[in-house]
Amino acid sequence: MDSRVYVGNLAKSTTQAEINTLFAQAGTVSEVELIKDRDSGLSKGFAFVTMGSSAEADKAVGMFHAYTLAEKELKVNIAKPRVEHA
Repeated sequence: MDSRVYVGNLAKSTTQAEINTLFAQAGTVSEVELIKDRDSGLSKGFAFVTMGSSAEADKAVGMFHAYTLAEKELKVNIAKPRVEHA
């Protein structure tokens, strides 16, 4: 079962491809969702990475939490389930 990982404190210049390449070292990456500002189209500095299993997600957290990418220390943890607002 797929498991989502939150990746925060990304440099504004970081691309989906860079995130995909990095997290592929921990296992199968099925999706990278780089969150962008609706108006400017620029990165908001965080992303969600969907890993192939919870074990791979845990491995990614272990490998990349506090990892330095583009001179920024990443914050990586298991994503909380999305809450729908009424």
